[in-house]
Amino acid sequence: MGTDAGIAAAKDPKLIVAEAVRKVATIATLPEVTTRIIKTVEDPRSSATQLHKIVAHDPALVTRILKVVNSSFYGLPGQIASIERAIVLLGLNAVKNIAVAASLGQLFRGVKLCDGFTAKDLWTHCVAVAVTSREIAKSMRLTIADEAFLAGMIHDIGLLVSLQTAPEQLQRVCADVKKGNLDFCQAERAINGVDHQMLGAGLAETWKFPKSCQIVAAHHHNPVNLPEEYRTLVGIIYTADTLCCQEGIGFNLTALQQNLDDQGMGENAPDEALIADLRTKLPALLDTAGAIAA
Repeated sequence: MGTDAGIAAAKDPKLIVAEAVRKVATIATLPEVTTRIIKTVEDPRSSATQLHKIVAHDPALVTRILKVVNSSFYGLPGQIASIERAIVLLGLNAVKNIAVAASLGQLFRGVKLCDGFTAKDLWTHCVAVAVTSREIAKSMRLTIADEAFLAGMIHDIGLLVSLQTAPEQLQRVCADVKKGNLDFCQAERAINGVDHQMLGAGLAETWKFPKSCQIVAAHHHNPVNLPEEYRTLVGIIYTADTLCCQEGIGFNLTALQQNLDDQGMGENAPDEALIADLRTKLPALLDTAGAIAA
């Protein structure tokens, strides 16, 4: 470990991130249709008609979106048979999120992540954090439920970069964390010179995810020092991530050392009653997300 750690420490973290993201961009790419959907929905001048035109050209994506729309996750009355109707009922952001989930889920294939976990376990965790983040935002009557869902879903994409570009180092990080009860990001920086937050921010920027998602990818383990404008969203993801790791949902090594008092949200933080209620509701909540995680 000493040699690798020395090499990692000697290299500029920005260069490590740039190299890794460049490598992964040739291995794992978002489908063009998903990239167009993100760009369209992020443009305030875009309309539901424009989104419908893009989605309608991909029959497999249409099928996937309608499957999720008609699942218990959204609890809509009756069957929704068209994308047009789904966009009207759920809004552009929700449909965008389903499309992103359909694309991302294909990238987390069942290869071994480390002892005891596969890439699929990481995807299970990402979906769990997305669903829990959305529920926290809704429970707190915040208007960012869709934003929180997407940010939760992509918060750990830096681990996808590690898995694709440095799988042996990732396995060693996991082994060190299990063995020594270490902070995951510290273990990553000791071995790789960077952590999955840095890698995730780089990939989120390359894939042109919204700025808020880039901030979440970069800071979801340390929201306390962020400017106030970002602290609520990142704090929600931090809380959801901590809860899901504590409850052992999917790949759970990244946030086991975190404390729910450190989410940086101050007076806006979810209270103890809400957290306790969430713990109770988590299994049922995740059951409803089966169509997204599949």
